Amino acid sequence: MQKHHQDSKTRGHVCIDSVGVSFGQGSDRNIAVHETSLDIKPGEFVCMLGPSGCGKSTLLNCVAGYVKPTMGKVLLDDKAISGPGPDRGMVFQQYSLLPWKTVLENIAIGPRLAGHSAAECHSIARTFLAMIGLSKMEKRYPGELSGGMQQRVGIARALANYPSVLLMDEPFGALDAQTRLMMQESLLEIWSEFGTTVLFVTHDVDEAIFLADRILIMSASPGTVIADLKVDLERPRRSEMATAELFISLKRNCLKYIRAESMKAFEQRECEE
Repeated sequence: MQKHHQDSKTRGHVCIDSVGVSFGQGSDRNIAVHETSLDIKPGEFVCMLGPSGCGKSTLLNCVAGYVKPTMGKVLLDDKAISGPGPDRGMVFQQYSLLPWKTVLENIAIGPRLAGHSAAECHSIARTFLAMIGLSKMEKRYPGELSGGMQQRVGIARALANYPSVLLMDEPFGALDAQTRLMMQESLLEIWSEFGTTVLFVTHDVDEAIFLADRILIMSASPGTVIADLKVDLERPRRSEMATAELFISLKRNCLKYIRAESMKAFEQRECEE
């Protein structure tokens, strides 16, 4: 594991260069993302905040390779992204595990597709099961696990190919508050050990501040980044930090931007109706 941690320090550089995304044609054309540029350094943990429909997930999907930009380009380690690949792991809000496969088999999917032998796949999967604290659950099926456990398996599965970048689209949005906090702490432990670049979409300001090195705030549609805030809270992060002066100040600043953009989004919908 140490070798991969070292490798990750030199890979996972994401460059979003003047990216715009639109869907549809003519009068039905909808601009989801408007000419956005970003530079995310290897090993950075970056959270994206913004009102609903502002293009956060669309931008994430451009990095994943699921959505092709209408203009501009996305680079990973100086190579243009043209589609999905094992160098990027994705975790969704829905747990998206295969219900007919055991926990071990779910995590082994990536290594199997990468051409590893069955023994290697199981060895890799067990390494990640130990990392997420679920070694005793390897023969269980997803339906036998709690939501938090299923999402931990989802994170392990996304990491099992040793990707340069971990992309997370509101992965804890369906969890209760206590489980969510435990998952945030668990994710930070894994990230600290693994050192991969993380791009994390959330609606939750507290979650963004607790997790991130940087918070990107997106405007109302068409979405673009209007603020890039550095989070100078020391690591490792602890839940008590939510009462710290810096945390509260950052939260106030984030909410100021989000309220203004949410109001614009609301007014846009009113005009359309």
